[in-house]
Amino acid sequence: MAYPRENLAPGERVVLHRHPHWKCLLAPLLVFAVITAAGGVLAGVIVGSSLGQTPKTVLGIIVGLMWALGFIWYFARPLLSWKTTHFVLTDRRVMFRNGILTRSGIDIPIRRINTVEFRHGLVDRMLRTGTLVIESASDEPLSFDDIPQVEKVHALLYHEVLEMYGEDDDRFDDPRDDPPGRVAGRPDERGERGVRER
Repeated sequence: MAYPRENLAPGERVVLHRHPHWKCLLAPLLVFAVITAAGGVLAGVIVGSSLGQTPKTVLGIIVGLMWALGFIWYFARPLLSWKTTHFVLTDRRVMFRNGILTRSGIDIPIRRINTVEFRHGLVDRMLRTGTLVIESASDEPLSFDDIPQVEKVHALLYHEVLEMYGEDDDRFDDPRDDPPGRVAGRPDERGERGVRER
């Protein structure tokens, strides 16, 4: 599903739009499955018991209410939270939006990004997800967890940063690539990047 156009500036182009990886839904859905199984067992015990009809009805209502609360908290809430969480990369900024009743978000202009990193363990690599770390000018690094295909997102974001600054921007240069006797980022006597050592 495309990111809502009304949230974009005129002429802004969406490069990538992701919801969190489905891995974040596993734990609550497993808890809900356990609640459902326990509710079914309790309902069976209540129906097969020798209690009177009124106690059976009351206990059945209690079990039903407990299951409904479990459904809301461990199924509907995580699913809605997943659906309303957006990681969006445009040609101008990185946007992150989340929240169901109370919405929050952060925008990082591409021009302010200094470094882009990703990390993922063995399980994350198998599931093709991970954490994206973005460091912007004068701000603490921001971590975004459970980003699907994190390596692809990292590459796309790095590409957008390079396009914004130009591939010759010295912040992305490896000093080992400079010719001997030159210091990256400084003009020499001919006005080129680098300066001859004295």
